[in-house]
Amino acid sequence: MNEYSRVDTGQLISTQLIASRGHPRAERLIPKIRDLRARAIALEQSHRDEIHSIEPGYQASARNLLHYLALRQSDLRPLQEELTALGLTSLGGREAQILSSLDALLVALHALAGRPWQPGYPPLSQLSIDDGTIVLDHHSQLLLGSPAGKRSVRIMVTMPSEAASDYLLVRNLLAAGMDVLRINCAHDDETAWLGMVNNLRSAERELGRSAKIYADLAGPKLRTGMIGPIERVLKCRPRRDLRGSVIEPAQIWLTPRDAVEPAPPGVALVLPIERGVLEQAIPGDVIEFEDCRGKHRELIVTELRNASRLASSGKTAYVEEGTPARLVRAGKFLAEGCFGPLPEVVSPIELAVGDILILTRNDVPGRAAVRDADGRVIEAARIHCSLDAAFAAARPGEIIHFDDGKIGSRVLANDGEEIVLQIAYTGVTTAKLRPEKGINLPDTELSISALTEKDLHDLEFLVKHVDMVGLSFVRTPEDILLLEEHLQRLGGQAIGVVLKVENREAFENLPRLLLTAMHSPPLGVMVARGDLAVEVGFERLAEVQEEILWLCEAAHVPVIWATQVLEGLAKTGAPTRAEVSDAVMSGRAEAVMLNKGPFIVEAVRFLNGVLERMDAHQHKQRSRLRKLSISALD
Repeated sequence: MNEYSRVDTGQLISTQLIASRGHPRAERLIPKIRDLRARAIALEQSHRDEIHSIEPGYQASARNLLHYLALRQSDLRPLQEELTALGLTSLGGREAQILSSLDALLVALHALAGRPWQPGYPPLSQLSIDDGTIVLDHHSQLLLGSPAGKRSVRIMVTMPSEAASDYLLVRNLLAAGMDVLRINCAHDDETAWLGMVNNLRSAERELGRSAKIYADLAGPKLRTGMIGPIERVLKCRPRRDLRGSVIEPAQIWLTPRDAVEPAPPGVALVLPIERGVLEQAIPGDVIEFEDCRGKHRELIVTELRNASRLASSGKTAYVEEGTPARLVRAGKFLAEGCFGPLPEVVSPIELAVGDILILTRNDVPGRAAVRDADGRVIEAARIHCSLDAAFAAARPGEIIHFDDGKIGSRVLANDGEEIVLQIAYTGVTTAKLRPEKGINLPDTELSISALTEKDLHDLEFLVKHVDMVGLSFVRTPEDILLLEEHLQRLGGQAIGVVLKVENREAFENLPRLLLTAMHSPPLGVMVARGDLAVEVGFERLAEVQEEILWLCEAAHVPVIWATQVLEGLAKTGAPTRAEVSDAVMSGRAEAVMLNKGPFIVEAVRFLNGVLERMDAHQHKQRSRLRKLSISALD
């Protein structure tokens, strides 16, 4: 019995066929499979030194990733069809154990060809037909822990701010099936994060089950700046039915302008006014004024509460700061004062296809276009871009997207201080650009580090409390090395690293990123489908996320499926059919991330049920193996 007898023959034909007449198609395929194997070994050998520097527990995974990349440098679809015609298991779905799958095919093809197996090859892979899946499961356990219940996929949940103080919320999430608690470091602060951690630890003790803690570093902020206010106006509007009849008057909290008191629960409209008016007002009195449109309006005083008054209005009113008001009782004038101060009203910048928008390095409030009396644009609209590196890198002709791809534009010019854009896409009609909206530059090579000063400060807290951190906006291997350097410095070398693939550069560099991160495992990959869809194009998202899943399985690296999973259910309590289908597809990853919402506990329960049921039906799907553009490492 030689070393090649270890080949798993579960997929092979009976050895009795060896003595039968040879199959010409099998004979023709043998050299093709041998060539694939030779190329896989050659690519591994060319990276021998790098493999030896990888953590020993991940070296076999690095080899398998290289074998897979070698395969995907060719279009294997014709070969796949010929293997299927012979009744042999195709290579699709064998990402986790490439070399042993090729060897098993060679044994089968030799049997079909009617001649003995004479390999003459280097020793077999360290991974048998089944070992690749076992290794992936082990790496998933190291990073993400064990899933709850009867499923193999973990559920990660983003914590809302109230999770810092609401123990019952965290406890219910853990009871519903949460396996990983996610902290988004772009929101809240260390005090709130610690509250979330402590609530989880208490819930773990109560329920007798544990969860991992994951923290997303904020990364470099690439967003629109603020927009200058245009007015100080408050809109008061009653509720109406379909016929326009008032079914509930607007409730307004009238409070002294020199000492504003908080409004009672359920009252959103706060209207400061001079104290002299309120001191004389009693229920039944009328406060009358003319609103911004010159319409006469009345507020009816209904309650007295300390120095403030509750009033109601059955008509819509636009109240401008400084508007004079009169207190009237039974037709008799009692007092007069002015409304205000009122909150600033920021109007979004309205954009249409063909409009010019200027991105500014200078952090000043943005504004809409200035037009003359005939509607012609005198000065283009402008808004601040928060990332200085964009002004050094953007080139004419490149694409820039805003607000998750809702607005598309093309660069016309860039002088280092201002980027002139022409709007190319806004949806059906026009679009409204608001402050603090994301900006994507899919065509632009940005020379920026994925770690910011804020991230480094946050890491000092996180290394004491979390199991893994997410590296946002990772682009190059250097980003990973820098994070690992700081984790070592802070004593957090055991903390797992999750590479967030959310831009085109990260996707195109993924093989190299995976090999780099294997030096300091455990590691995982998050498919941030929102930003990624904008970067690569919505029409390519399905294809791209498939490629990420295949590469990560070949590297035995767990994947977290993120962005808008069951978002409708979490926010409204009712999922759409498309969301349910998406939730089913997410079962192909090792973890699924849910975002926060009023119905997040219900969403966790629902997803838990879906994943448990689907776990009995499917594990992975098979690929036809066309050539992959990202398979070339160098």
